[in-house]
Amino acid sequence: MTVSPDSADRSPFERRFRLAINTGGGDAPGLNAVIRAVVLSALNRGWEVVGIRKGYDGILDGEGVVLLDHASVEGITHLGGTILGTTNRGNPLAFERKLPDGTTETVDRSDEIIQGFKDRNIDALVAIGGDGSLRIASELHERGLPVVGVPKTIDNDLAATQVTFGFHTAVQTATDAIDKLHSTAQSHERVMVVELMGRHTGWIALFAGVTGSADVILIPEVPYRMESVCRRLLERYERGPRYGIVVVAEGARPEGGEASVVESGEEGGATRYGGLAERVARQIQDRAGLETRSLVLGHLQRGGQPTAYDRLLAVRFGSAAVEVVAAGDYGCMVALDPPHVRAVPLAEAVERLKTVPEDSDVLATARQLGIGFGD
Repeated sequence: MTVSPDSADRSPFERRFRLAINTGGGDAPGLNAVIRAVVLSALNRGWEVVGIRKGYDGILDGEGVVLLDHASVEGITHLGGTILGTTNRGNPLAFERKLPDGTTETVDRSDEIIQGFKDRNIDALVAIGGDGSLRIASELHERGLPVVGVPKTIDNDLAATQVTFGFHTAVQTATDAIDKLHSTAQSHERVMVVELMGRHTGWIALFAGVTGSADVILIPEVPYRMESVCRRLLERYERGPRYGIVVVAEGARPEGGEASVVESGEEGGATRYGGLAERVARQIQDRAGLETRSLVLGHLQRGGQPTAYDRLLAVRFGSAAVEVVAAGDYGCMVALDPPHVRAVPLAEAVERLKTVPEDSDVLATARQLGIGFGD
């Protein structure tokens, strides 16, 4: 039996429309605000709502589907993380399964997922995730699963939306850390190199570097030369004050070189970036003779309470996602197109990453302020 999302089209004897929510990929401040908005908006339409734990794992292991009601989402808007849990491993379309002999094989478990939704009478899914999670959602939609996506990533790298929730909170967290580095750097007359998240795009590093008054910002979109970085810092030392702040995105790379990684991604594993702050700090000290220290902010950027901006954006996205489901407009993602939130095709939304453009006004502002990019 096909159940209509619109309660007005349902007879008194027909079961209620059942909507599922899941969160996948890295966590981001604002996830709980989206969950609450989806649940309340759906319940107010007379629907049932269930949450799937840890991405799609709750379907695959058969134990991670939970009923969500008003009490389940009471008081969670301001909380970081996700009450449903998340995972950035175990792509169900390319699932790594261990064999008895110790080897592994890659299997496609999409049929199990779609059947799992049918077995639980789930009529549609709101998938909250970044580019990787939404690619999975798009593929599942192509294979018959009714899906609506909600964009989530602190990296702000989804091209179809002006901004993703979680980004502003991550920038605020990074800016607060950079602010604190100024006093210790000045006291000891040191250069402080702080590494922020951003494997393929430099949005967090650019925004936090500008708002935190950095002297040098290194991002993946602008290959850098250490000679230029050192020259910029030495010029600052000569005119005073005698300290410096360098902000680097983890995926920034030298001109003609490669990004710094701690795991190469060989044998099917994911490439994990890291070590750039330490590398740059060592090179500054060796080449410029300036005492230098490094700091990796890491997962602090993902944690904590979402800012008011991110909470509001998350709530708008969650409410809009339910409207899209009610319209039966599956295979779409909600996106911010100021002043409106609108639906865009999910396949187009994950087609490319949104990188910092050469004509970015924030990039131009930084250059006019004298911030160096190592080019």
